[in-house]
Amino acid sequence: MIRIIKLTIVLILFCTCAKTKSAVFSPESSSLETTVNLTANKKVKTLKGSRPNIIFVMTDDQGMGDLSCMGNEILNTPNIDDFYRKSTRFTQYLVSPTCAPSRAAIMSGRHPFHVGVTHTILQRERMALDAYTLPQTLQSAGYQTALFGKWHLGDEEAYLPQSRGFDEVLMHGAGGIGQVKLGDFPPNADNPYFDNILLHNDKIVQTKGFCTDLFFETALSWIKEQLDKNEPFFTFLSLNAPHGPFFAPKEYKKRFLDQGYDEKTAGRYGMIENIDDNFGRMMTQLEKWNALKNTLVIFTTDNGMSMPPMLLNGEKIIPYNAGMKGRKNSPFEGGNHVPFFCYWKGVLTEGRDINELAAHLDLYPTFADLAGAKLPKNMNQFEGRSLLPLLENQKIKWEDRSLFVHCGRWKAKSMEEEKYNKFAVRNQKWRYVNNKFLFDIENDPFEKQNIINQYPKLADHFKESFDIWWNAAVPLMVNENLPRVKPNDYPLVKRYYKQLEEEGIANWAPKKY
Repeated sequence: MIRIIKLTIVLILFCTCAKTKSAVFSPESSSLETTVNLTANKKVKTLKGSRPNIIFVMTDDQGMGDLSCMGNEILNTPNIDDFYRKSTRFTQYLVSPTCAPSRAAIMSGRHPFHVGVTHTILQRERMALDAYTLPQTLQSAGYQTALFGKWHLGDEEAYLPQSRGFDEVLMHGAGGIGQVKLGDFPPNADNPYFDNILLHNDKIVQTKGFCTDLFFETALSWIKEQLDKNEPFFTFLSLNAPHGPFFAPKEYKKRFLDQGYDEKTAGRYGMIENIDDNFGRMMTQLEKWNALKNTLVIFTTDNGMSMPPMLLNGEKIIPYNAGMKGRKNSPFEGGNHVPFFCYWKGVLTEGRDINELAAHLDLYPTFADLAGAKLPKNMNQFEGRSLLPLLENQKIKWEDRSLFVHCGRWKAKSMEEEKYNKFAVRNQKWRYVNNKFLFDIENDPFEKQNIINQYPKLADHFKESFDIWWNAAVPLMVNENLPRVKPNDYPLVKRYYKQLEEEGIANWAPKKY
């Protein structure tokens, strides 16, 4: 029997259930150490206020199955595989089913709907201006902050990352490079992902090279400056790859094309292997700089896999998704269950799995605790919780909770009609979907058996809890039913033409480190 306790109308619902082992997606995990008594560095009794540097690497549309360490037999990702082996891994880490909502949750510590983000376009990707953001909190604690890559939380001046707590920014517009009709810089339509026009702080600049290479190189250049100044920093390496369109350097596509895979598969998997090479170079450089002893490095993704069917010598193949049901923009497990690996040399236990339920909502309070930040008294309450007790391997009871998932993306003025479409309620054991499905995730992680008819009272409970949550969220969805913006009226498009006319677009490259 499940004993249900009182539901609150914020994101988190606490209920009791026994801790159990979670599904393991990697064939390697059974051979690795999974339990320890303390953090590896026994001098560290608590991580709170330890003030490490934080490097947060998040890829775009890369799912649980898009790594060789997660069982993909086509991809070669040796550097991230090595990182996986020595990391502390959250095996039950959930995000949102699409791009902008996940970013809103990370930046605000609240459900994305509670800060107005219910879509990736139509101005519904703009994070509410009353949100006191994660980088603002870290700035207040003396951290330098930087974003490289994708922002996707609003391109008007007040919404830009430069206005929301980031000291250093190199970003594209809209939700992806080349999405000109949705607000990216016009020239990027001609050559997506190569030699792009980007916004560097307050100037639009012309860059050279493949976008992922550039974002990593720029991040490393900036990181070296902070290390030389001995200042704590937060680096958000927010990659747009492997989001479509699927373009990669020729040398990364070659082996896939030679094997007979189609161009899109070669492009997407080439992007992932390029990410892996860049990630490896970053870790090697951090080691050379002796930075890893005081730096928390995290690798994760923003939502489930987005990939068309593959073709191998003309034969259709379903892409590997670690056995999970659903992909990006799905309320099933494959829509928002993603990798989350974290490494802090000599501090966090290597090769350890944490099976308790965690979410993107938890990162803000976790990073704030690490930084020893003092939060404003009038800021909105977090809806996540600090993960430090789990990272410290404390012997605590991790309270269960329910996380509310909705894909959003409804058409204008059809919000209530879409209430029960593409939603889920997830806790440690169960996933309830669309008032039609109930899965025992602990025993059926791939959602093969719908057991809703066996547990009608439990289904009723989840529906009631979702109704309460939804009713509380609706007034906070502040971006609904706004007018559609014409392509030439997007803020970064207008900014581009204005700067082009007044002073031109200068070439730019990161400083050598």
